[in-house]
Amino acid sequence: MEEKKVLLSVKDLVVKFRVRGRILTAIRGISLDIYENESIAIVGESGSGKSVFTKTFAGMLDSNGFIDQGELIFNDEELAETQVKLTSAAKTSIKKTAAKLNGYSRYELGAETYKKMVELQADKKRREVLSDEEKAAIEKELGDLIHERTTLFNDKQTYDPKKEHARIKAAEKSIKEMDAKIKLLRKKEGEAEKAKKQAAAADTAYLAEYNKKLAELKAKYAEEIKGDISDETKARNEILAKEIRLSVGRYGFVQRIKYKHMLRKALKKAMIMGVDLHSEEQRNHVFDTVVFRVRYLDETADTLHGTCILNLANVKYAKDWTQIRGRRIATVFQDPMTSLNPIITIGKQITSIIIKHQGCSEVEARARAIELMHKVGIPKAEARFDDYPFQYSGGMRQRIVIAIALSCQPKILICDEPTTALDVTIQAQILELIKDLQKEFGYTIVFITHDLGVVANIADRVAVLYAGQVVELGTVDEVFYDPRHPYTWALLSSLPQLAQKDAKLYSITGTPPSLYNSITGDAFAPRNPYSMKIDTLVEPPMFQVSETHFAKTWLLDPRSKKVEKPEIIQDIHEKILATYHIKEA
Repeated sequence: MEEKKVLLSVKDLVVKFRVRGRILTAIRGISLDIYENESIAIVGESGSGKSVFTKTFAGMLDSNGFIDQGELIFNDEELAETQVKLTSAAKTSIKKTAAKLNGYSRYELGAETYKKMVELQADKKRREVLSDEEKAAIEKELGDLIHERTTLFNDKQTYDPKKEHARIKAAEKSIKEMDAKIKLLRKKEGEAEKAKKQAAAADTAYLAEYNKKLAELKAKYAEEIKGDISDETKARNEILAKEIRLSVGRYGFVQRIKYKHMLRKALKKAMIMGVDLHSEEQRNHVFDTVVFRVRYLDETADTLHGTCILNLANVKYAKDWTQIRGRRIATVFQDPMTSLNPIITIGKQITSIIIKHQGCSEVEARARAIELMHKVGIPKAEARFDDYPFQYSGGMRQRIVIAIALSCQPKILICDEPTTALDVTIQAQILELIKDLQKEFGYTIVFITHDLGVVANIADRVAVLYAGQVVELGTVDEVFYDPRHPYTWALLSSLPQLAQKDAKLYSITGTPPSLYNSITGDAFAPRNPYSMKIDTLVEPPMFQVSETHFAKTWLLDPRSKKVEKPEIIQDIHEKILATYHIKEA
């Protein structure tokens, strides 16, 4: 298999939203590598997590959304390349930081003993409080009550006071009853916590043994951290000090000092806990709590040189996104009118982006903008440069949005259903334009769609999403002609273009699961006609079908019964070629 460069590596990504006092998990542990210069389609029903997934690496999550866990490693050498001047002040700062780290490193000598102390104290704390299971049960009951109360209150606000007085009174009564239940439940929780603490305090035998063990561990720890650190550790700490300087070098003076102290503190904590700071992965995690880590490469007499580990899941500095969004990762949305300002000319909207990200003059920006307008197929671009968006047709507006997205020559172009709002004849033109421009500009296409027909024309690979997870991943041929997940079968069966004359169109029964609740087993099980008992109990792993093809279904387990895909997609190859006018190579 040809070795491809991974441009974006997504690992165990979990994205959540705070909605009316509850937590909704929109992305549930996605791991996916996106390669340079490829076209990958993200497919699924509405609500499957397609747009949320791509918004995470474009820095466009809504304000109530957050990345709960996972990594988004963006491998862009140009953006990662970092150089910091090695002034006399910088050398002094590095020397002081290295000395601080050498002092902290003594804690590493007693790390194993310290961890035993922490575990002993945690065990004592666990005996004094409710267990995680008990807390979860109470929180679920409380959450359900609060959600029910909120819904009822919102409904009450819509009632007409003149005509629905009785309904308002009934709703107010129900709300009061719910408030009483919530108060009682919180009281019971407090009483249960108090009883647990009293029981732990009364266990004198355990407390005596605890105090004895803790005193022994403290004495041992105090002796261990008096030792001397090795020359190897000192050399590592010198590199860490340089990496701190590289990592904070792009910030202003005040923020640079702030982040330097925060990184020192984070490294001290890591040393106390015995984190292996020789490990690149562990070192990345420690730095990520504060800023991007810049890995030290080499230096000259007056310059430090390193490469930045770009974890987009941990961007904390707003200016970092200005270097990434638009310049390296651009997006084309569904409706071009939501992307264009109706009171600013088309030309001005393109040139403003070019000037902002490329720092060229207005004359140069105009020339580049007109060239881009020609490339995306705008006739008489010079004459139409000063027109407003309303003077363009829907297809032409979408071409302008593509021109704006490509104005900074991004590495990744996210296309969020860019043809949905367009006429069918224009859709094909836009898809062909995106593919043709990819050959010239060399970007990676991440194409979001619910229409598998569009996928056949544009993608190299397909990731099928359901309930915030990738349930099937493979090349276009594998997913179209040899699909393995029942959800993919259902999506393909739903294509109206494949239906026979006078035949009833296939539709997927049921609705996707609520992402407010934790999901047990396979999320698709309630809608899956091939569901087995295990699907309702245990989440399936991702089975490997071929070197490039994976599917998350228990049907691929060797112990499962053999199930054939639906008849409508048994011989899908010829239908796809004819329907979407695809020419075989």
